[in-house]
Amino acid sequence: MLNWRNWKIWGVPLIGMGAISLFAAGIIFWGGFNTAMEATNTLEFCISCHEMESTVYQEYKTTIHYQNRTGVRAVCSDCHVPKSWIHKVVRKIKASKEVYHKILGSINTSEKFEAKRLTLAKNVWHEMKATDSRECRNCHTIDSMNPEFQRPRARKQHLSAMKAGQTCIDCHKGIAHKDVRHLVSEEELEKLEKPDPKLAFTPVPQTFLDGLKRIEAKEAAEEEKKLAEFAANEADVEARIKSAVTSAVAAEKAKNTASTSGSSDTAAAPASNDNSNVDWSKVTVKNVTLFYPGQASFEWIQTGKDHGGARAFLKAGDRCATCHIKEVKDMGAKIVSGEKLEPTPIAGKRGHIDVKMQATHDDKNLYLRFRWKNGKHTPVPFVDGGKMDPKNQVKLAVMIAENPQGEDDPKVGLVNQAGCWVTCHHDSRYMPHKPKPEDFEKFPDAVKQLTLEDGGVTKYIKSSRTKIEVKGRRGKIRGGWQKLKDAGDREAAVKEGSFLDIYRYSSGEKAENGHVAASRVMSGGNEFTSSGKLDGNTWTVTMVRPLKSDKAGDVSIQAGKTYTIGFAIHDDYTDARFHHVSLEYYLALDDEKADINVAK
Repeated sequence: MLNWRNWKIWGVPLIGMGAISLFAAGIIFWGGFNTAMEATNTLEFCISCHEMESTVYQEYKTTIHYQNRTGVRAVCSDCHVPKSWIHKVVRKIKASKEVYHKILGSINTSEKFEAKRLTLAKNVWHEMKATDSRECRNCHTIDSMNPEFQRPRARKQHLSAMKAGQTCIDCHKGIAHKDVRHLVSEEELEKLEKPDPKLAFTPVPQTFLDGLKRIEAKEAAEEEKKLAEFAANEADVEARIKSAVTSAVAAEKAKNTASTSGSSDTAAAPASNDNSNVDWSKVTVKNVTLFYPGQASFEWIQTGKDHGGARAFLKAGDRCATCHIKEVKDMGAKIVSGEKLEPTPIAGKRGHIDVKMQATHDDKNLYLRFRWKNGKHTPVPFVDGGKMDPKNQVKLAVMIAENPQGEDDPKVGLVNQAGCWVTCHHDSRYMPHKPKPEDFEKFPDAVKQLTLEDGGVTKYIKSSRTKIEVKGRRGKIRGGWQKLKDAGDREAAVKEGSFLDIYRYSSGEKAENGHVAASRVMSGGNEFTSSGKLDGNTWTVTMVRPLKSDKAGDVSIQAGKTYTIGFAIHDDYTDARFHHVSLEYYLALDDEKADINVAK
């Protein structure tokens, strides 16, 4: 009987030949399978159907992932197909559902696609959230990022993400396709973007911290250099003015001596050009940039759909300045152009104003001086004559509040994080939800108790209302102008410090002192003085106010306490929200740690 196991072909046992054949077939099958699978990962394959080619591909072509300065292109599969083989096969199996819908024609028209766009986007968001943005990390790893090449806000947000446990897709939606994040409900968005502590970096990579330290030191040195150059220039100007005055006095004295023999008259010293009698050449100068805010209300700041920093603001307790202090010029430019938050742009209006600010004090008074370049005239298109406030070419306002010392402190909530923004609401005049005349008719009692200007609601703070609608869910009007607390409760709150003190210089009217609580209330305020002038192309405004006051609505400034201060300039005859504003600054007497150290 023949034993087939002993058969040979070309000297090779038949069983061995079979094994070799199976091995070769396996290689051919494996190679063919992988080749076919990789063929489905190409850009050409992904856009071979018109559903993709005519919609998402066209959007993708306008993004940095398609074309950029380094020439590195991320195609569809780089973002949507895992690199590891097992996860890749799983994704391909899931893709069979897409083939099914291709056959059904579920999104074969632009109208059908747009109807399902949010659902499709949320599917991707949830998938990326579940995998810690795995495909993003094929190219981007947060622990290898160098903050020296990032914008200030990006540095801060990446550091916070590492500490809190956020993943790429939490913040970077809509970077390759049309962004539909704003269509998601606030509740769903909050759940979707909630940090996962398991994803946190512990500790934060030292390379990131080292890079952060280097760039912050570099920026601080550059700022110090600018201030030194400004101070040197100021000293030179002061020296030349002093020399000119001395020469003029000497010439006048010689003239008088020649005409009146034996006369001992001397020329009087030149008067100070402000009302402070402070030697400003010895007071530290601080750069403060004011920017155009448009319709960015306090409610807008706190809503995640509107403002990507809402979580950091409300949950982490970040200040507005923490993320935005170094990018206010870019923000102002974007808003003033009408790109966002401004439905009625003013052609040619500048997006920011750089102000040189100085602060000092003596035993009785706080002295402030501001200097900035005058801007060109840009007529307001929706006002006859182009000037909203023809009496005042400029107005400069300062608002100040004592920082809350704890959760139970009755002072203005969140003022230490948002500054003057706590007074700016979605239903104020010239804002999106400003009340209409018929709305005022519905709430006559509230109207009687409020200070209205130009038929609109002025600034107010949350503690004066029973409720403020922040999110505007289900079509609700945001704000709370008519929801006033009882007059007695409001008065008691002001006595406890729940208000913002406001001082205002106007170029065509008298100085005003007031406060913001239920409304903005202004008065003459003899205890507050200000002066200002336009010299050449530069405005100089000086303010003097007592450190201490026992009047309701006045903040007393004491050593050892910290205050939040903010500034606003209405230039070029503007009014209401068409001004430039600062972010919040911390002010303190003789405290080098404060943003504004008021040295004696």
